[in-house]
Amino acid sequence: MDLDAFTSVHTPAWDRLATLVKRRRLDGAQADELVRLYQEVATHLSTVRSAAPDPVLVTRLSDLLNRARTRISGAHEPAWSDVVRYAAVSVPAALYRIRWWSLGVTVACLVVAVVVGVHVATHPEALAAMGTPAEREQYVHDAFGSYYDPKASFAAMVWTNNAWISAQLVALGITGVLPVFVLAQNAISVGASGGLMAAYGELDTFLTLIAPHGQLELTAVFVAGAAGLKTFWTLVDPGPRRRGVALAQEGRALVTVAVGLAGALAVSGVIEGFVTGSALPWWLKIAIGTVALAGFWAYVLVLGRRAVRAGETGDLDMERAGAVLPTAA
Repeated sequence: MDLDAFTSVHTPAWDRLATLVKRRRLDGAQADELVRLYQEVATHLSTVRSAAPDPVLVTRLSDLLNRARTRISGAHEPAWSDVVRYAAVSVPAALYRIRWWSLGVTVACLVVAVVVGVHVATHPEALAAMGTPAEREQYVHDAFGSYYDPKASFAAMVWTNNAWISAQLVALGITGVLPVFVLAQNAISVGASGGLMAAYGELDTFLTLIAPHGQLELTAVFVAGAAGLKTFWTLVDPGPRRRGVALAQEGRALVTVAVGLAGALAVSGVIEGFVTGSALPWWLKIAIGTVALAGFWAYVLVLGRRAVRAGETGDLDMERAGAVLPTAA
């Protein structure tokens, strides 16, 4: 098919449909014309996709048809089935696809935290860098424990802060620098705090206050960093796909990761706000955090594996994302 000739012949119809879509009010004849042109352009899109799948033209017609469909039928109100499918299929699929990246980031961050913690606890000069003796004692015996104030406003503040950090790691991961910087900074901070507490014989206090919420919270941050690094690596090595197409597909899927992590961080925020600083036995607090972490990974590995095997990636469907030109492997 001669795509230029096809475009030249049918552009007047496409332009007319675009004009009708933009009009605030339509009379009866114009409404009928809108429906007729919608059907006609849908046929054109089908023809282009099958005979000459030019991505620019496909995207143009898809966008035009989406706007026309909305004008004809009204704005789409998401059904509960859409929400359930997104939560049970799209999100776990996106998380499952970066599971090995998440594992690698987790191991690397834990190693850095342990090394820093041991260094601070065993080297006087590193301990001295944490502050004056009075400042260190105040942190160990008062500030660290009093930070965890059990109330709803604290839980909301923690969730908002962590969700924002995770969203930044995902969205700005393409730089390749920000995820490494934030992850390293986070690992060093946690390790240094643990080392300081250990130096004063309060390592058990540190672990009992960190473990309830930290298991899920830190995992979510690690996964967000992994998602950002995956975007950067897609830029470096897009595989058989064109670089722009690969970045678009992976980027949309990793936004789904950010949405999923917002839910996980909401759970960890509730635990941090109402469990960590509560009067519950320490073993029960840690058990609650462990169950939350196990639930997260069961969600990723069980539902995610099933979704990926069914062909899901966490990306938008073709209608919303726009078609792309097939690329040979």
